[in-house]
Amino acid sequence: MIPLAAAIVSALLMWAAFPPLNFGVLALVAPAPLLFAVRRVESPSAALGVGFVYGLVFYGALLSFVLVLGAVAWIPLVVWLAATSAGFALLAWAFRRWPNGRWFLIVVGGWTAFEFLRATFPFGGFPWGQLGTAAAGVPGVIGSVQWVGPGGWTVLAIAVSAGIVLVLEDAHAWRLLVDSVVAVVVLTTGGVLFAPSADGDPLNVAIVQGGSPCPGTHCQNEKMLIYESHLELTQAIPDGSVDLIVWPENALGSPFEPSENFQVDEILSGEAERLGAYFIASGTRSAGPDNFYNVNTVYAPNGSKVGEYRKRHPVPFGEYVPLRDVLDFIPQLERVPRDMIRGEGPVVFETPRGLLGTVISFEGAFSRLVRSQAQIGAQLMVIATNEASFGSGAASDQLIGLARVNAAAVGQDLVHAAITGKSTFITASGGVGLSTELFEETVLMGEVRFRSAGPTLFTRFGEWLVLVAIAGALAAALVPGEAREERRRKVQAVQSGVARSPRTP
Repeated sequence: MIPLAAAIVSALLMWAAFPPLNFGVLALVAPAPLLFAVRRVESPSAALGVGFVYGLVFYGALLSFVLVLGAVAWIPLVVWLAATSAGFALLAWAFRRWPNGRWFLIVVGGWTAFEFLRATFPFGGFPWGQLGTAAAGVPGVIGSVQWVGPGGWTVLAIAVSAGIVLVLEDAHAWRLLVDSVVAVVVLTTGGVLFAPSADGDPLNVAIVQGGSPCPGTHCQNEKMLIYESHLELTQAIPDGSVDLIVWPENALGSPFEPSENFQVDEILSGEAERLGAYFIASGTRSAGPDNFYNVNTVYAPNGSKVGEYRKRHPVPFGEYVPLRDVLDFIPQLERVPRDMIRGEGPVVFETPRGLLGTVISFEGAFSRLVRSQAQIGAQLMVIATNEASFGSGAASDQLIGLARVNAAAVGQDLVHAAITGKSTFITASGGVGLSTELFEETVLMGEVRFRSAGPTLFTRFGEWLVLVAIAGALAAALVPGEAREERRRKVQAVQSGVARSPRTP
């Protein structure tokens, strides 16, 4: 019972590190009770059970907002994530009797590898609940993400927890804990003193959060009402008062989509020209009876169309159904009658002040997708999102938390525009500015800047510390060496022989 209780404590501490509580500093110690429990169970099945219980409690609580979509969406997601936690627990248990240094490296690299797995597989991955995101969200700490990436803070946080567990068992392991804490302190100090910044000319931005008449459901004339609400708020913005207008995801949709409706295109073009501003209008476009595109369309201040960005990473079972032919017996999947066609790659838009990059909703949670925009030159980031399906839960705050860390990783200001969730402005150092409330219908005005400095270390090299940690784990597991228990027996045998040998006169 003690190992299971420890796993539950660990899960609750981890949950508290994320929104809605958002005590990110807990991420540095939250895994410790789980590691303590894994080292004390006697069988692989017990290790799997401890890890699975941890995953069920943590991910079940963290993703409780998914229950709005029904248990059919929540249960498979939580069970898969819990299964990966069970896999990690088995790995940590299997090497528990190895020398402290080797176990430490295997646990740090193993946890990091399982996080990488969850963020990439299956169906492109799901990055919610990453240890590094919570740890890096702490003020001061977040500035250092530009060097080590979100995954780098996963490495550091699990290293601290593993060090704590080892020191409680063996005081001689103090060096593993102290070195980890020193690395945390040094990086945090650097993040405070040299926080990333966007130092270009200021840009006045208007986020138009027009809301939805029936969030999370569908109702008569829904697309028309959403379009009209956003247009009405935009038309109230004074001439020449802004440099950029952003409409959130799904503010437009067939038949009120500019490439399909000349009148809508003309109105949006006219608003860009009236305001003398760039205009990002986000919406869905029909691609036949079975498919659609999710698109950010960009207009220039003279009313011309600059181009568009097509969403590359659809939400599984939300914007497309994987294995649709196999799963057609599940009636709830009828809510997703069409599959999104993926965009082909990152796109940036040239303005006189700098290059503008955008991603759409779910994509903003993935550091690799935000980084891909920065790699091709983006100097300012925009996330257009919806979140209407998730009610009043923590979904919006959690996405903003992910966006904060990703903005700091590439060192760019970020505009986060939501249709019913919370819209806000995020600085290059990860700070959050003015924000709307859930379901508020308003125009949020703020100021951002393009980044004029070069790309950050994370933009250049990605999750390099993650690769180092995984390589260290593989080396610790594969390079020949004695297990701790075997070495202990040899030491005892030598000591026993010395004790029995006669003394020389």
